[in-house]
Amino acid sequence: MNHSEQINEIATALAKAQSVIEAAVKDKTNPHFKNDYADLSSVWNACRKPLTDNGLSVVQTAADDSGRVGVTTLLMHSSGQWIADTLFMRPTKDDPQGVGSCITYARRYALAAMVGVAPADDDGNAASEKPSGKPVAVAQQAPKGYADWLTDLEAVADEGTQALQKSWKASDVALRDHLTKTNNKAWEVIKARAAKVPATVTA
Repeated sequence: MNHSEQINEIATALAKAQSVIEAAVKDKTNPHFKNDYADLSSVWNACRKPLTDNGLSVVQTAADDSGRVGVTTLLMHSSGQWIADTLFMRPTKDDPQGVGSCITYARRYALAAMVGVAPADDDGNAASEKPSGKPVAVAQQAPKGYADWLTDLEAVADEGTQALQKSWKASDVALRDHLTKTNNKAWEVIKARAAKVPATVTA
């Protein structure tokens, strides 16, 4: 994380904003895991007014980094003080739609983390793109919806092992079998990534 030389004023303003920021409404439904989640718009709705009322604003920019998408979130205060950090994710699909979805998910996660927004209730919801590290291998006879399901499963890994196990159990058996039989290495990578997430920050 980077920040201005002094952060006393922005820290005070953020504390005041967080005291009134409400939970983001889960207004979307994940088609694979049948659970609800708060999209980018919902996260913005939860924090926009409290931030503005306290002289805070957010700028998010995206850039390519050797095949990864980097979304930089800059939290600024009217005093000129600022805090910034960059979240890297790797699109599962290397096409405009895949990259666009990756940017959207990265913006949502980064914004929520920067200002302290949480979903209305915590059920280990799945997202989409994330810093995978391994390309997704999709067999010719993959079950319908397999690629999107694997994208969501990779995102759940960012929420920890418990959330990953819950989503895995809720998934269609055909999808699970295809992954373990045709690309078990990717499944091991996903589990390893989830295991690195501290239990106290799973969401």
